[in-house]
Amino acid sequence: MSIIPSFFGGRRSNIFDPFSMEIWDPFKDFPFNPTSSFDASRETSALVNTRVDWKETPEAHVFKADLPGIKKEEVKVEVEDDRILQISGERNVEKEDKNDTWHRVERSSGKFTRRFRLPENAKLNEVKASMENGVLTITVPKEEVKKPDVKSIQISG
Repeated sequence: MSIIPSFFGGRRSNIFDPFSMEIWDPFKDFPFNPTSSFDASRETSALVNTRVDWKETPEAHVFKADLPGIKKEEVKVEVEDDRILQISGERNVEKEDKNDTWHRVERSSGKFTRRFRLPENAKLNEVKASMENGVLTITVPKEEVKKPDVKSIQISG
């Protein structure tokens, strides 16, 4: 309930009132409500949101993916013939203990796949990947771009 009276018809419990103490729950009317009884045996998400940074240095393209709680054996890094870098894997659901009471579930689980089209100057046969502290780092070396030979042509006349 608001300390300051509402200007919207005298109702003091209004989620649009900036001084209201009522908290809006966007999942309240959904069939799956994460704040109600939670069934951890179901996946909370079909696709895990995997954050990836891609930077280009003079020597390489460097990808960094945040994969907390995932072992390197559970991640697959592939390069397809048409210059597509694919990162995939799966984050499993925690086992549920019947005595546990879940109050909030925000960590997602399920399969994830991220795909990136590599530029023409990528050396596809020299891609390296490493994982440390939940961060996957993929380094794709670059080929030197050959500058076109410029030949001066004498103009007659």
